[in-house]
Amino acid sequence: MRKRTKRAKKPKKINYNVDPSHFNNRDISWLHFNHRVLSEAADLNNPIIERLRFLIIFSSNLDEFIMKRVGRLKRQDEAGLFGHKSVDGKTPKEQLADIRSFLIKDLKWQNKIFYELKPELEKSGVFFYLLDELNNEEKKYCDDYFKEKIFPVLTPLSVDPGHPFPFISNLSFSLGLLLKNPLNEEVLFSRIKIPNVISHWIPLPQKDGDAPYRFVSVTSIIEQKLHYLYPGMEILKVAPFRVTRNADVEHKEDEADDLMLMVEEGLKERRLSECVRLEVYKKCDPYMLKFLKESLEIHEDDIYMMDYPLDFASYKTITDLDLPELKFKSWIPCTPRSFADEDVNIFNLVKNNDYLVHHPYESFSGTVEKFLAQAADDPNVLTIKMTLYRTGDNSPFIRNLIRAAENGKQVVCLVELQARFDEQRNIFWANKLEDAGIHVVYGIMGLKTHTKTLLVIRQEQGGEIKAYSHIGTGNYHSQTSNLYTDLGLFTSDPQICHEIVQVFNYLTGSSLKTDYQQVLVAPINMKSTFLKLIRDEIDLKKKGKKGLIIAKMNSLEDEVITEALYEASQAGVEVLLFVRGFCCLKAGIEGLSENIKVVSVIGRFLEHSRIFYFSRGNNDFRKGNFYIGSADWMHRNLHNRVELITPIKEMKLKEHLWEFLSVLKADHKQAWVLQKDGSYKKRRAKSEEKALGTHDEMMKRTLARDKNLGFS
Repeated sequence: MRKRTKRAKKPKKINYNVDPSHFNNRDISWLHFNHRVLSEAADLNNPIIERLRFLIIFSSNLDEFIMKRVGRLKRQDEAGLFGHKSVDGKTPKEQLADIRSFLIKDLKWQNKIFYELKPELEKSGVFFYLLDELNNEEKKYCDDYFKEKIFPVLTPLSVDPGHPFPFISNLSFSLGLLLKNPLNEEVLFSRIKIPNVISHWIPLPQKDGDAPYRFVSVTSIIEQKLHYLYPGMEILKVAPFRVTRNADVEHKEDEADDLMLMVEEGLKERRLSECVRLEVYKKCDPYMLKFLKESLEIHEDDIYMMDYPLDFASYKTITDLDLPELKFKSWIPCTPRSFADEDVNIFNLVKNNDYLVHHPYESFSGTVEKFLAQAADDPNVLTIKMTLYRTGDNSPFIRNLIRAAENGKQVVCLVELQARFDEQRNIFWANKLEDAGIHVVYGIMGLKTHTKTLLVIRQEQGGEIKAYSHIGTGNYHSQTSNLYTDLGLFTSDPQICHEIVQVFNYLTGSSLKTDYQQVLVAPINMKSTFLKLIRDEIDLKKKGKKGLIIAKMNSLEDEVITEALYEASQAGVEVLLFVRGFCCLKAGIEGLSENIKVVSVIGRFLEHSRIFYFSRGNNDFRKGNFYIGSADWMHRNLHNRVELITPIKEMKLKEHLWEFLSVLKADHKQAWVLQKDGSYKKRRAKSEEKALGTHDEMMKRTLARDKNLGFS
């Protein structure tokens, strides 16, 4: 059954003066991140298919950025919020101009990379054709294919006095047409959407002597077959185009009584929200472009004129080909020896020792999924509580939670309905869980629940009630666990587990506990604890002891944390930050941050883990404080989300984290260093042949050492 979402108390606004010169612009820093992704597509050391994949990732990232960030800035600008400036002191209009200027350069580079890749793919037997480039037999094949599989699913929508301009869905790829009726000379506009149910690249039949992988563009076929859709009409112009809509929907949480209804309404609003980008080819007819611009009600700066593919996602057909010689060497995650035995009882393992797992180097299915599967079937397990922020389709976590409920266990699942772009999927799974009798809650109104936590309550043989927990840095998502680097702690530490019980009480009940001693919980004690840990390093350094802070995260933006790090740098504390994405902190500025270095690691895996280390004045790293968890140093994570950070106590686990941080520090292949001007410079080894990036090095070490990885 569903528990009604409770409301969060609005956090008190902290008044402080921020010097704009101390900060990089968040959105321009993000564009620098995506530029680093694009650099991987240009890197000749990467396999050719992987380079194409990075082009797809670059475009996908950019789509989301336009929807979320540009959408928000445009809404602020059109609302006349001229006093609403970014942390670096820029108005929405100024930021939008800077973003467009940056994007024009990167899109030009993307175009250059793509056309450099095409001949390289052809050398490897992968060819792309337009219909006009085929012989008569192949054209006949395409004609038959069109009539049987494409024509039935196309829907032409024309604009005339009886038919208004059609709704253009977000990120849809369409053909715009100018048609002439020869009976009355009337010229009208029509639109054909290329639906996602059609593959945009059709494989051609292979004959002896042909290249092994030959594809023809569906768009080129449709363009040549338009007379089937408009018999008797004269086709004057054809223009492919793509529309992006604003995804920055504002939920009216103060007026909402039901979070699910609010999210569902938000999804409808997003689908119908204003257009924030129009992509067309440079050869687009001027009249057609003017018509689209006026019909979509967009500005000139919202239009991007392209001379290469608008639908990069369609090339996933190519990256999915079975061409191992053109891809990164395959990696199969190792299952730690302690977990590998099919008959192993994970509760007996975790009862006496903490275990740290590192994905995708170590198996997610063989550890985290296995833990929940055993809990679902263990007759001694009484209760399972879990948070779900994102999970995949056909998720084993959903199946195991349902099985646990069917086995008579009390199961509580907190489903975050507002996980951006996963709202519809999460609503679906929430309903499935409820139908199975699971107690589903949606957390606290006003706060997203972003923590990755699984709690199992079990009755031991002597009658003792004992808690077991998994605290992770990444989502309970089986697919992304093979692509994202994340850490997870298995523990039965009574102090930590007791506080995790309290965190679930906070999420599902009315707990007002604020005096957490072990875990860091946002928005309760996390930010204040991090600030205290930073200030402790400052005090210890002033006393002549070692001062060292190392933090790894996805993004860094919080102004108060940033100013505290500047203070640490000025006191002589060494600060090393591994920030994959955007970073608003300025590094290496004399008198401000000369002791701060920021490094971003980009490669075959997405660096997603969060690690925090504070030396506490010790030269021996094992005597310092280590933490892992779900939060970045961003205002939203520290104030507007429920996050959980756990300490790492056992020495062997600290050694593993230190080893990983050392590998990151030594990376001269995948690492980019933040420069004073906000740009990034890639580290280069003296010998490229000997250079191993973080991901290759971690795979190498995982294979080389005993599979228990020293954890038992």
